[in-house]
Amino acid sequence: MRQTVCVRHLRTHWPVGLLTLVAFLVYLVLSLARWHRWANPSWDLAIFEQAVKGYAHLSAPIVSIKGPDFNQLGDHFSPLLVVLAPFYRLFPSPVTLLVAQCVLVAVSIIPITVTARRILGSWQGLGMGFAYAFAWGIQSAIDVQFHEYALAVPLLAFGMAAFLNERWRASALWIVLLLGVKEDLGLTVAAFGAVLWLRGQRRLGAIVAGVGVVGMALIVGVIIPAFNPNGRYDYWGKLGGGSREQASLLAGMGHLVTGFFSPSIKLHTILLLLVITAFVALRSPLALVIVPTMVWRFAGSTEFYWGTTWHYSVILMPVMFAAAIDGLRLLRASRARLLRGYAMVAPALMVIIAVVLTFQYPLRDLWDPQTYERGDRIAVAQRAVDAVPVGASVASDRGLIVQLATDHEVFWISTDPSVRPDYVVFDLQTWGADPPGDVVAYVEGLFPGTTYRVVFDEWDYAVVARVAG
Repeated sequence: MRQTVCVRHLRTHWPVGLLTLVAFLVYLVLSLARWHRWANPSWDLAIFEQAVKGYAHLSAPIVSIKGPDFNQLGDHFSPLLVVLAPFYRLFPSPVTLLVAQCVLVAVSIIPITVTARRILGSWQGLGMGFAYAFAWGIQSAIDVQFHEYALAVPLLAFGMAAFLNERWRASALWIVLLLGVKEDLGLTVAAFGAVLWLRGQRRLGAIVAGVGVVGMALIVGVIIPAFNPNGRYDYWGKLGGGSREQASLLAGMGHLVTGFFSPSIKLHTILLLLVITAFVALRSPLALVIVPTMVWRFAGSTEFYWGTTWHYSVILMPVMFAAAIDGLRLLRASRARLLRGYAMVAPALMVIIAVVLTFQYPLRDLWDPQTYERGDRIAVAQRAVDAVPVGASVASDRGLIVQLATDHEVFWISTDPSVRPDYVVFDLQTWGADPPGDVVAYVEGLFPGTTYRVVFDEWDYAVVARVAG
């Protein structure tokens, strides 16, 4: 009997498995191609590798890039990174995190697509799964290397699927786990509680909303400051651009009211969030779950938050497509014939939109031969890395910080002046305007009382070694 059920499931869901596998391979090629080119968009991958390395060796997640003995839990509350530790222990490389991100995002395709097929029918549901798998928010996140939001994507997908299947407690448990991914997701938990309440699950909704609000307050107000060397949460100033913690939240709210739709990049982001589901997501209360994320992003003074690049929108994708599934179900039951008709063609529109947008987002690079080419400068970069002995302490700018993180104790180049790194590595092309003309003088100014000498200088890469101090 059990074997018969397994065969039936295999016959029913093999298209979902095929879609998931194809998407995973596409993500992997995109991600590893960037790694192959040594194209580091930020220092994030190095930071997360240091944190996971700490967990992998059964110790604290120390991120020396943020400062000497800096505990990652004092920066962002992401204890669920520990799930990656066993894999990193077996394969100690930043590539392990890149592969893990591709796996996590690909796994989220399964609950979204299976649920869509159950509610909407096999082919329309599969079309929605395709549109989700290749949505612009997912492409953008995969392209910029690892981020802890990758852990949230399957949690959201399984939570949304459980909600659509009216497994209320299961959906609540999945969503509450977001508190262990990043502190701002407490607002998402609270918003989901409100949606449960609206759907008639009043007691459970109130509990989930309370857990989200209280949990985030404890994390931001107590837990993170307890691990932070300055006893605070460092990101209050991101709201409204204020430098004073006491005023930053009010400033952020004021900025939100006056500038939610300005500059125009914010409108562009909102429009694309609605377009990817052919506006159907607006029919479901589940779309409310994205509101807290959009509020803090648009209230923030950091321009990276406002647009469609980077990783900030990946957590919105499972929510918007779950809302679209729910919205289509409601539209199909509408008394208006026009709405019922639109519900029948909307999944095909989503597929078309996903394909069209692909030519404007990172997956378009897969057809560009330069995506897979390593420039002549990479060989020089490798020699610069090789000039730093394994195990040495090293301060670095963004250029080679990811390549150095695995085998060295790595600091940010302008780290605490009390640090005495054995080596300092420069990629002067990443500096933009005003790179240091004399790297030795620059380093000795950063770390007073030290003496350094140049041990490598080629094609805008420079490595200096400490000889005294």
